[in-house]
Amino acid sequence: MEVTEALVGELLGAPKYEHEELEERTRIPGVAVGMSWTPTGGEILFIEATRMKGSKTLTLTGQLGDVMKESAQTALSWARSHVSELGVRSDYWDTSDIHIHVPAGAIPKDGPSAGVTMVTALVSLMTQRPFARISR
Repeated sequence: MEVTEALVGELLGAPKYEHEELEERTRIPGVAVGMSWTPTGGEILFIEATRMKGSKTLTLTGQLGDVMKESAQTALSWARSHVSELGVRSDYWDTSDIHIHVPAGAIPKDGPSAGVTMVTALVSLMTQRPFARISR
């Protein structure tokens, strides 16, 4: 049996996320996409980072477990320690508050692998480069 796009569509049904939706959401600097584990195999996970004028505060929202909160702290530490390599002003954090949001309603999320996506969202935000340009 040959596996074709039509066969995959027939077996799996309509895609939950269209390519266009991924393209649209990740066009904004600070938004990255990763995968999350579920009992049925996994789902797309968007992580959104936003910067506003402030004084070095990190805000986390979404149904995040302790491991994901630690991953966010680690991602921020990594990004802060690499500002010169990324071409970001050294005082970027001195006047910034960062908000990391993981949408997806009331679905609890936890796990260490989201840290990579959080770093990507932060680098995208810091460099003002959309996710698609970073990930290529």
